[in-house]
Amino acid sequence: MKRILLLAVMSLTLSANAQIKMPAASTTQTITQDFGMGKIELTYSRPNIKGRTLFKENSELAPLGKVWRTGANAVTKIKLSDAITMGDKNIDTGSYAIWTIPGKKEWTIIINKDAKNWGTQYVESDDLLRFTVAAETMKESVETLTMQFADIKPESCELHIMWGNAAVKIPITTNIRDRIRKQVETALSADKVNPNTYFTAANFYYDLDKDLNKALANATKAAEANANAYWVFILKAKIERDLGDKASAKADAEKCIKLATEQKNDDYVRMANDLIKKL
Repeated sequence: MKRILLLAVMSLTLSANAQIKMPAASTTQTITQDFGMGKIELTYSRPNIKGRTLFKENSELAPLGKVWRTGANAVTKIKLSDAITMGDKNIDTGSYAIWTIPGKKEWTIIINKDAKNWGTQYVESDDLLRFTVAAETMKESVETLTMQFADIKPESCELHIMWGNAAVKIPITTNIRDRIRKQVETALSADKVNPNTYFTAANFYYDLDKDLNKALANATKAAEANANAYWVFILKAKIERDLGDKASAKADAEKCIKLATEQKNDDYVRMANDLIKKL
């Protein structure tokens, strides 16, 4: 009997001390985006409107003209593994806070060095930079504060902030071209060049450096090193097309079709046929 009473007391004690877990009113989201030669990690809390006013004079949420933590709870944090440029200013690797000042026609974007701030004690002296972006109006309203990376290119992307009917696009750039060029030149100057290096170099000179002559020279060497590489011939055909050599472009596209058909890659067959049709 004593044992039963002891177990009952222990059960009641455990129940009394147990914590009730509830979902956060403003959920946290972390987004990791590969960009350039590194990664960008964004962490922010996502409040809902819940019928309240926002982006107005003295509104309940994010009033116009006042510094806003760009979310709820802790400040919105951006973590960089490689240097980027925002607002025409270089930002080194590390973690930073994103504050904003919403406006009717434009927003002020603030990159602040204090990424550990809870979001209630903004210190202007910790600002790394400020710049403005145009404010846009969306037709559809977004209930939950939403941020996303969009229009991802090798050296540029945008961070979109959307809430209610308001939206802004923050441009982000990086310089990877110069660093990759050095790597390519070093690899090509080796005493013994790996045949795969020629294909990588051709892609770099074609897509990033926009040097069609160097791209073609390296694509030709890549094709000579691997006569069955249909992916090399489609690249070579694209370069020749852009150089205005339609006859060579067609011949290499046809090689791609033949090799890709033999190796059962329908995607490259389609791409090569599309290229020929547009010559």
